[in-house]
Amino acid sequence: MDSFKGKYERTSAENYEEFLKALDVNFLLRKAATVSTPVMEVTEEGGVWTIKTSTTLKTMELKFEVGKEFDETTPDGRDVSALVTLDGNKFVCVQKAKKDGQKSTKSIREFTADECIYTMTIEGNDDLVCVQKFKRV
Repeated sequence: MDSFKGKYERTSAENYEEFLKALDVNFLLRKAATVSTPVMEVTEEGGVWTIKTSTTLKTMELKFEVGKEFDETTPDGRDVSALVTLDGNKFVCVQKAKKDGQKSTKSIREFTADECIYTMTIEGNDDLVCVQKFKRV
């Protein structure tokens, strides 16, 4: 899992705007998210993992312990119960919406020698898959 650690820069994003639209993210936030080039930094200390994603406008931080459920407010404002598990070279994060009418999501960050492939889906909407690729820098 030490191989997960490092800095990554986004090189591509497929279906990202469509994904954000399906989550009811407003137009301005969608545009800001899709034109930025985020840098993702993965660190770990004492069993607590931190995935920090930074753009010129905003920095988001996901802190978790593998296999321990936690409460989180997503960048788009959903209150969720989240759980990150390890599947080989992948962090699998399931975010269950706490409020009726809000969407639950699943994201997989797959780490290879030189990149992280970040795949996101919305529960109940299997046709829409967002894939972002981050190159190790």
